[in-house]
Amino acid sequence: MNELLDHLKKRIAAEGPLSVADYMAEALANPKHGYYMTGDPLGKAGDFITAPEISQMFGELIGLWCAVAWQQMGSPEQIKLIEIGPGRGTLMADALRALPMVPEFLAAIEIHLIETSPSLQKRQQRNLASLDANIVWHEGFADVPEGPFILFANELFDALPIRQFEKSVAGWGERKVGCDDAGDLIWLLDQSAAIPPAFIPPKLADAPPGSIAEFCQMGVTLTTAIAESIAEFGGAALFIDYGHDQSSIGDTLQAVKDHQFHDVLLDPGDADLTAHVDFERLAESARGAGASAFGAITQADFLRRLGIEQRAQQLRDAASTRQKTEIISSLNRLIGADEMGTLFKVLAITHPDQPIPEGFSG
Repeated sequence: MNELLDHLKKRIAAEGPLSVADYMAEALANPKHGYYMTGDPLGKAGDFITAPEISQMFGELIGLWCAVAWQQMGSPEQIKLIEIGPGRGTLMADALRALPMVPEFLAAIEIHLIETSPSLQKRQQRNLASLDANIVWHEGFADVPEGPFILFANELFDALPIRQFEKSVAGWGERKVGCDDAGDLIWLLDQSAAIPPAFIPPKLADAPPGSIAEFCQMGVTLTTAIAESIAEFGGAALFIDYGHDQSSIGDTLQAVKDHQFHDVLLDPGDADLTAHVDFERLAESARGAGASAFGAITQADFLRRLGIEQRAQQLRDAASTRQKTEIISSLNRLIGADEMGTLFKVLAITHPDQPIPEGFSG
């Protein structure tokens, strides 16, 4: 029996239909039965594979990007290096292994990892133990001590809960999750409550009936907090995720189970739920908080500008025949137009006084 489904039915019976955000929060982060709370969803045995799990090149380049950002800040003697949603710790481990090339930066950093999943935090502790690094874990960004920092987050924002709004002939209403007489979860449209204008950008408000708009309040709130801290203390942030560089209409909510697409309302807690990131909205939030924002640009453009093709050639020069094939395959997965290269985008946030970050243009 799916215990989370039983819990959701009881909650709907007591409170009424749930917003998509509430449903996602329960399915992903319920303390007892949430998808991210009960196991390791990453890798071949899980439901998805992230860029750091594909190739060491990804993390190496992120680490060097952070080092350049530190130099652009004036190379402060102490700085926090923060990752939100570290997965297994692979990205941070690869980033740190590249940093002996910039020993002054390696000596300056204090590492902070933000992780809400107890099981993933244990995995991170095991995987990073051999690096002999000073690492502090936190529940949220607000728990990190104040001061200048460099932050990165890979495939974080796509898993943050969204609200969905659907246009009918009567106007905009909110999509919600209810329960029918048979006990199955179903989609409903609630047109009884007023929708704050900020949730639907003006350019989308006149969309035709049948259109769906999405809004991630948690993503906007987190971006605003990060940007406010950068504007006050200095620093930089890098967000890498799949999504669109312009706010647009469309239902992007999806479920993945065993590396296959799955019905969003089936097996809550046993499938990953994600939605495309609205990078335009995040960039606007950063600028509104007093920081500068660059992008979003495609992951392919970003990694190419950082030199991933040259790094791949270096690895191939010292590789066996089998390893050469794997390196070529990994490179294509990261930058290929039919793989992650164009679907994934990259957004950078910096202090207004800092130069244009590496990999971006003004």
